[in-house]
Amino acid sequence: MIIVTGGAGFIGSKLIKALNRRGREDVIVVDDLSDGHKFHNIADCDIEDYLDKDEFRKIITGDDGSPGKIELVFHQGACTDTTEWDGRMMLDNNYRYSKQLLHYCLRSRIPFIYASSAAVYGVGDEFTEQPACEKPVNVYAWSKLLFDNYVRRIMNSAESQIVGLRYFNVYGPGEAHKGAMSSIACHLNNQLLENTGVKLFDASDGYAAGEQQRDFIHVDDVVAINLWFMQEPQHSGIFNVGTGISRSFNDVAKILIDWHGRGEIDYIPFPEKLRGSYQSFTRANLAQLESIGCKHEYKTLEEGLNDYLAWLKANHI
Repeated sequence: MIIVTGGAGFIGSKLIKALNRRGREDVIVVDDLSDGHKFHNIADCDIEDYLDKDEFRKIITGDDGSPGKIELVFHQGACTDTTEWDGRMMLDNNYRYSKQLLHYCLRSRIPFIYASSAAVYGVGDEFTEQPACEKPVNVYAWSKLLFDNYVRRIMNSAESQIVGLRYFNVYGPGEAHKGAMSSIACHLNNQLLENTGVKLFDASDGYAAGEQQRDFIHVDDVVAINLWFMQEPQHSGIFNVGTGISRSFNDVAKILIDWHGRGEIDYIPFPEKLRGSYQSFTRANLAQLESIGCKHEYKTLEEGLNDYLAWLKANHI
């Protein structure tokens, strides 16, 4: 049996679909469906059971039954809102809950693969899995780094696999429910569907208008890296998950405009509230991931965005 927390979310639901394609239907989804719209992400998945997050927390803390024999946990559940400043809520969701689940897995020697974030690097220009590069600028990023550091302290004494995956800018099918936290590709596509010009930030942080750069990675590639670690339980550690290539927001906009055959770029003033806390550049250093033999062939931005746009059209989104 495999548990996927955040299983009704963006990456979690894609993991479940990938497991189904491998013949695995013994999957328990853990999530919080206060936003019931997320059910669409798993409506076509084959799963064994669904557990509310609060119910699951009672189980892993020893207060209420057992979900059965667990082979592996993919921990994708988190509050991912980078603009949320309720620290108590963020730390309970992203730190305390993660610690509870980690120790549940350690007690039973269950492999534990969890989602971290490139947000831990803040506004620096070096993206290597080293403390000197980690400078979070919001409470979300700090909650993720806090857990990464907790994992680092116990990693060497663990008797089962622990893997933290620092996702860079993930885009692709199934992200619409994320609202403001969905990818720039999702936002720009919605603007084009509304027949408005796509809006990008004007010059900032030494970058020309729209030339801020991110490491954009398709959700299918993120899922592939998760599944690689599932197949390689001898490897533990904290690893970047990106393509290792930066592309500009202008690149994203132009690909979308070409696909739709219409639209222009409108540059808007950079928001004052984001100055000093906005990642104008990200690029994953993949040396540590590749050093253990994980040398995945990633989709190019053109391939990934065209696949995404075709999916959106086919699903009338």
